[in-house]
Amino acid sequence: MVLKTFGWSFAVTALGLVAAVLYGGWTAFGVVAILSVLEISLSFDNAVVNAGILKKMNAFWQKIFLTVGVLIAVFGMRLVFPVVIVAISAQLGPIEAVDLALTDKDRYQELVTDAHPSIAAFGGMFLLMIFLDFIFEDRDIKWLGWLERPLAKLGKIDMLSVCIALIVLLISSITFGANAKQHGGTHADKAETVLLAGIAGLITYMIVGGLSGYFEDKLEEEEDREHEAEEKAAREGKPKSAVKLAGKAAFFMFLYLEVLDASFSFDGVIGAFAITNDIVLMALGLGIGAMYVRSLTVYLVRQGTLDDYVYLEHGAHYAIGALAAILLVTIRYEINEIVTGMIGVVLIAASFWSSVRRNKALAAAEGKAGSDEKTEVSSGV
Repeated sequence: MVLKTFGWSFAVTALGLVAAVLYGGWTAFGVVAILSVLEISLSFDNAVVNAGILKKMNAFWQKIFLTVGVLIAVFGMRLVFPVVIVAISAQLGPIEAVDLALTDKDRYQELVTDAHPSIAAFGGMFLLMIFLDFIFEDRDIKWLGWLERPLAKLGKIDMLSVCIALIVLLISSITFGANAKQHGGTHADKAETVLLAGIAGLITYMIVGGLSGYFEDKLEEEEDREHEAEEKAAREGKPKSAVKLAGKAAFFMFLYLEVLDASFSFDGVIGAFAITNDIVLMALGLGIGAMYVRSLTVYLVRQGTLDDYVYLEHGAHYAIGALAAILLVTIRYEINEIVTGMIGVVLIAASFWSSVRRNKALAAAEGKAGSDEKTEVSSGV
């Protein structure tokens, strides 16, 4: 079962890691491995959401999502999008950006380093908004209760996430400007670039969230119409037009899933810039991760068990928050890519271990309750 579901992912992993070694040695191997784990971790909640919607589709639309959808997700967002970001920020054509990355790494690295403040500001603000919206939301299940309870209370204040994000951006841009002046003012104009790029990241987050909300509302409308049609057909004793209704609802599901997947992939792609500026390594690592996200989605549809690890979503969002902070810090200071990657992996591992411990505690409590109940029944007899 596992091999059948994850077979293609295992194959892509092997090919990707071999390509990494051939491309840049064992250092590249390590970077690609970290990027893969990071992408899987950050997209775990995406797989859970995908599975919840995908199981409502018929076999045809499930196949469309897992074939056409994976092309859009892997080759569109994970492979093309990093190139587009580099091309725009470094003012290059997409083809020129790829050509430089492959043929003139020194010149490419120079251009990307110069463009890094704008990439870091854009990505840092986008990831920061994801993190802030998560921690300010009141949830039934809390991982770090001592921290999440007071933050949930603060979250009742309207627009708090946006206000905090803008304050952080203002401090970052002022700090970078001061740093640029200390270096002779050669990058003094970058302070304004950081501010504009950060605002663009904030706007992008709002647009993506708006689109996801729009398609989610459309999906709910289609499901309500299908339900009403089924009830009407049952009352009149007529056969329902199941194919048309299911097809239309499934189409909106597909669009919603693609927008949702694109929004979730933003954090992985942008977070990757905190680890490396090499688009080849990004493509390999994020591509491997995206394949596992698809495999996880299929596994969840067939088994529905991974959502038992309730703290993984928390760990992924704390990793997003850490990446956001790291990206903003790298506007001024350089941070080792391995350290950056390991912070996210450690947070995910901690949340997974906490989930396992929680499940064992619940199982033990249920077993004890069942034993006590049997004892009471036996005593009553």
